[in-house]
Amino acid sequence: MDRELDDRVLRFACRAVDLYGLLEPHGVAAREVARQYLRSATSVGANCAEASAGQSKADFISKIAVARKECREAIFWLRLMQEKAMVPGGVVIEDLSEARQLAAILTAIIRKARESDARGGGIP
Repeated sequence: MDRELDDRVLRFACRAVDLYGLLEPHGVAAREVARQYLRSATSVGANCAEASAGQSKADFISKIAVARKECREAIFWLRLMQEKAMVPGGVVIEDLSEARQLAAILTAIIRKARESDARGGGIP
């Protein structure tokens, strides 16, 4: 996997851990949303890491597709936090922007891999 993308998904996961810490003390609903968000946001990076070691082009594409799915789920949880004002205004804006950018990057990687003749999808 590209080093820049690897760093971005790791930072995204780290920020999810931090956001979880902010939400955890704010009641049952906030804890559940925080837990769901933490699981999906950290799964993005984990699936990207697994894709890097994919055994085939199909395996690579499948893992990146799961990462994209988890990224879209993280977007949902961030939007819910924002809509319900679970955290102070502006706290999730940067994470929401990053999640949307990561989803677009992962979509482009899937498209490029499907179009490539290379076994690993032609992704560095």
